[in-house]
Amino acid sequence: MATSIADRAYGTIRADIVFGRLSPGARLRLDRLADVYGASVSTLREILSRLSSEGLVIAEGQRGFRVASVSPAGFEDVAAMRLLLETYALPLSFSAGDLEWESRVVAAHHKLAFMERRMLAGDQKDTELWKRYDREFHQSLIEACGSQTLLDLYGSVFDQYLRYQMVAVVFRGEIAAEEHRTLLDSVLTRNADRACAVLTQHVNGCVAYTLESGALV
Repeated sequence: MATSIADRAYGTIRADIVFGRLSPGARLRLDRLADVYGASVSTLREILSRLSSEGLVIAEGQRGFRVASVSPAGFEDVAAMRLLLETYALPLSFSAGDLEWESRVVAAHHKLAFMERRMLAGDQKDTELWKRYDREFHQSLIEACGSQTLLDLYGSVFDQYLRYQMVAVVFRGEIAAEEHRTLLDSVLTRNADRACAVLTQHVNGCVAYTLESGALV
């Protein structure tokens, strides 16, 4: 029972950081967290130490813990790591992926495209769901790469990237939607070179758009 409480609290706190419900730089008071997440202070201390190793929380010794801050340089660094991992994994996944993998990519894109149409129509109240589907689509692109270690590392890096996006609420409209459609078409035609080129344009475009907005300053 204690393990399930700890796992549940870890997942909830992590999601609250990634999706911006716990703001960058916010101090994490263990007594308050215990009331909110229903876990003991000792369990929360272990959870925050674990999140510190993931780069989502900063441990400040006797001063306790706080949510990691965000910065333009930090976003560029995380984006570069995401690109490195994803462009490495894409050709492996495209080469090994079977019909079942292809079907999962199509399904993930269908959900993402639905949310993007809603966003383009001006309905932006479900930004968290939109970004969850965005993560699911990009994860599906590389899930046939054959390395669980690579997938786990990518998931951790993508969540850090996602946290920056949630802080800035980045949506580049039809440009991003078209890039996602091109990535899907690249899957269906098994064109890994095209996918890597579009992905690079996609991520770099998001970084440039975010930095130009000044949302991370």
